[in-house]
Amino acid sequence: MTLQQLKYVIEVARSRSISKAAQKLFISQPSLSNALKELEQEMGITIFSRTNKGIVITPEGSEFLGYARQVVEQAELLENRYADRQSPQQHFAVSTQHYAFAVSAFVRLLEDYDRDEYEFALRETKTYEIIDDVKNLRSEIGILYVNDFNKKVIQKFLREGDLLFNELFEATPHVFISSRNPLAKQDYVTLSDLHPYPYLSFEQGAYNSFYFSEEILSTLSRPKNIRVSDRATIFNLLIGLNGYTISTGVISHELNDRDIVAVPLKVDERMTVGYITHKNITISPLAKIYIEYLKETIAEELLVL
Repeated sequence: MTLQQLKYVIEVARSRSISKAAQKLFISQPSLSNALKELEQEMGITIFSRTNKGIVITPEGSEFLGYARQVVEQAELLENRYADRQSPQQHFAVSTQHYAFAVSAFVRLLEDYDRDEYEFALRETKTYEIIDDVKNLRSEIGILYVNDFNKKVIQKFLREGDLLFNELFEATPHVFISSRNPLAKQDYVTLSDLHPYPYLSFEQGAYNSFYFSEEILSTLSRPKNIRVSDRATIFNLLIGLNGYTISTGVISHELNDRDIVAVPLKVDERMTVGYITHKNITISPLAKIYIEYLKETIAEELLVL
């Protein structure tokens, strides 16, 4: 086993394709495939399953990748300490439900990260894909919520993926509405108050289960329903159609102007928002810094509520 082979494995896992990884590594695809096979034979494990849709990281491969990343990171630290060369390009990725505080923390991380080269990723995506991204090491951190309704199902998927849920904060549900909405001046709103207005929610694709919904009370029947795929669209529709959506109430006015307001929803529900990590992976220094920025951003926004 060589350090180069470990780097190959990490790049293939990141690219999700042997051909794409070969291009980034500037080697031929057959050479990369042979190097992976030799490593798998030496270790006596299967790191990647080859399918007609591409490669899939096996459970034992996920564990191996965790150790491989630590070895490569330690080797890079040694090189940076004792070799007269620039720091290597750093990688960091987050997958999250559509939360403004996750974006704000990401912005703060980039503002303080003074490097000439890096490759970061922020994926606002579907609930199942967040879990899958962290499980398969496409992201170090995943951000989502649990409550009494979805907890058992989400925890089942986390257990199967060797993932840990770490609580960030507990929230009471709020509705996000336009500041011009007639309900915006009320101290709170009820479900009956919302009945005349369009309900906006994030679509969940192939895993469009109530348990994966980003919004609580997803099983309720509503006369007007609109599903969207990104946060900018939902904010535009909140204003343009006087629609509403349900979330934590934590909204960043630095990234989103004050055309959107959060009003408490009078229901007997709680939401626990947290971040997930892989059980077998030691998170990177960048991930630790990002988590601290998450906590700081959330604390600042909660003071405004």
